[in-house]
Amino acid sequence: MYRVSLILIFCFFFSGNIFSQIGGTYTYAFLNQTNSARVAALGGKSVSIADGDLNMPFHNPSLLSSEQNNHLVMNYVGYFSDIKYGYVSYAKDYDSIGNFAIGLHYMNYGEFQHADIFGDRSGTFNAAEYVLNLIYSRRIDSFLTIGANIKPVYTSFESYQSLGLVADVGVNYYNPVKLFSASLVLKNMGTQITKYYSGGEREPVPFEIQAGISQKLAHAPFRLSLTLQHLQKWNLQYESDLDESDNLLNEEELVTTSGKIGDFGDNMLRHAIIGFEFIPGKNFYTAFGYNYQRRQELKLSNYPAMVGFSWGFGLKVSKFHFSYGRATYHLAGASNHFSMSTNLSEFYRRR
Repeated sequence: MYRVSLILIFCFFFSGNIFSQIGGTYTYAFLNQTNSARVAALGGKSVSIADGDLNMPFHNPSLLSSEQNNHLVMNYVGYFSDIKYGYVSYAKDYDSIGNFAIGLHYMNYGEFQHADIFGDRSGTFNAAEYVLNLIYSRRIDSFLTIGANIKPVYTSFESYQSLGLVADVGVNYYNPVKLFSASLVLKNMGTQITKYYSGGEREPVPFEIQAGISQKLAHAPFRLSLTLQHLQKWNLQYESDLDESDNLLNEEELVTTSGKIGDFGDNMLRHAIIGFEFIPGKNFYTAFGYNYQRRQELKLSNYPAMVGFSWGFGLKVSKFHFSYGRATYHLAGASNHFSMSTNLSEFYRRR
């Protein structure tokens, strides 16, 4: 555990400014959208919870385990406006080879009116993005598991299409005696393959380094988790065109966003997502999360409300696990996440 903690600290403080600004500079941004109700409730990202939930390998492929054999999960998200997206996945374990899972993550942006520069309408069109998840993991020893997720990507916006190939690689350390878990993940390594959008130029994909730790208490029904995001870049602040009263500024008056605790502390907290779970039994849980970066970037200064906070719950009914998660992004609304999972082996008896 000591060595794992050192690795996480090293990645956090020595990542440096080796990549460009994270927002608005890459394609396939939908790859970062969480579809799991549980993960949404925990702040939007979680890479270290190793408890047999088939939603977790989507965020860290090394969390795929033999416990998820013959499990099926289906997620649906009611996002903003007409945007809907979801995920479906199935897992299978092969003792001598490892653990496999296949999943499909999609985002549908709805129907749009097709119009020319004069406003004359000529029908409608749709926009959608899809990514296939081909996940594999293998246990190295009693504590360590490695995994990979190969993700072919297809997107279609009216007459514009693009094909891409990205991959996630992760490692997880889990000590079942101490109920401690730690992970490191390299997400979305890859590129566009054909049919680039912008004048035939290849655009970067949303590469990200994430790390996390989770600790379940031995004598109390609680789990605490900390996820560190965007470790490839230290400075997550940016220039804003709004003042403290949310009034528009001139180009010469742009200000750098920072919290009241100072630039160093503000940047450090922008990397951190905190999650908390209350788990009184196997059939019920409640979860809460706090995403500081989301709150700083999307709140209104004079009325921040609950932006950046999230919550949810889950319960088991017969052979099915149902979960709900709600994350507040802005005063304009919140995302609603619904998940259903089941172990298909429970529907039949083996001879």
